Amino acid sequence: MANTQILLMVLAAMVAGLFAIRIYMLLGRRTGTEREPSEPFARMGGAAEAVAKAPILPPSDPVTRALMDIKLADPAFDADKFLSGARHAYEIVVTGFARNDRIALRPLVNDDVFAVFDGAMKTRAERGEKVIFSFGGFSTVKITHASLSQGATLNAGRAEITVAFAAQFVSATMDVAGQVIEGDPKLMRDVLDHWTFARDVHANDPNWTLVATAGPEAV
Repeated sequence: MANTQILLMVLAAMVAGLFAIRIYMLLGRRTGTEREPSEPFARMGGAAEAVAKAPILPPSDPVTRALMDIKLADPAFDADKFLSGARHAYEIVVTGFARNDRIALRPLVNDDVFAVFDGAMKTRAERGEKVIFSFGGFSTVKITHASLSQGATLNAGRAEITVAFAAQFVSATMDVAGQVIEGDPKLMRDVLDHWTFARDVHANDPNWTLVATAGPEAV
C-alpha cells in the first residue's frame, strides 16, 4: 500500500512538471509569430525614441522663422517685450517730432532718420509754423517683417524688424498767422505707419534703433 502511494505521488509530480514546461513553451518565450501591439509606440521606450528621431521642421512663415533666428542669436530677445518697447518708442518719437524735442528723439533713431526729422523741424521753425499734436493710442501693433544677416557679411548679426503701427492722433500744422495749413486740430485721425528697427545682436547694447519710416497713411 505504501509503495502504491509513493508511486502515485511520483506520477503526479511528473505530470505537474510536464504541464509547467508546456506553459513556459506557450507563454514564456517569443516564437516570432506573435501579433504586434495595436499601438506602434505601446512598447516601453517607443514613444521617446520616436520623438527623438522626429525631425524638427522650421516654421513656414518667414517672419516667425526670422524671429526664431534672432532668438537663437540673442537668447534675451523676446518678441512681446520688443513690441512693448516699440509702442513706447513710437509715442516718444511722434510726440517729440511734433514738439521739436531733439533730446527725446536722438537716442531712439539712427543718424539718417534723425537728419530727416531735424531738417523738417528746422524748416518749420524758419517758417514760424507750429504743430498741434495729441496722441490717442493704438488699435493694432504687429510685426510685418523680420530678418537677420548671417554668415561672413559686413552686417553679420544685424537684426531688422518692421512694425506696423495702426495709431490714432490729432495732428495739425498752423502757420505764423495761426491758420491751419495741414491736418485738423479737432479730428482724431487713424493712421498707419511702418517703422523698421535694427540692432546688432552681438552688441552689449540691448536697445533697438529706428532706421527707416514709411507713412503715416490714412486708414
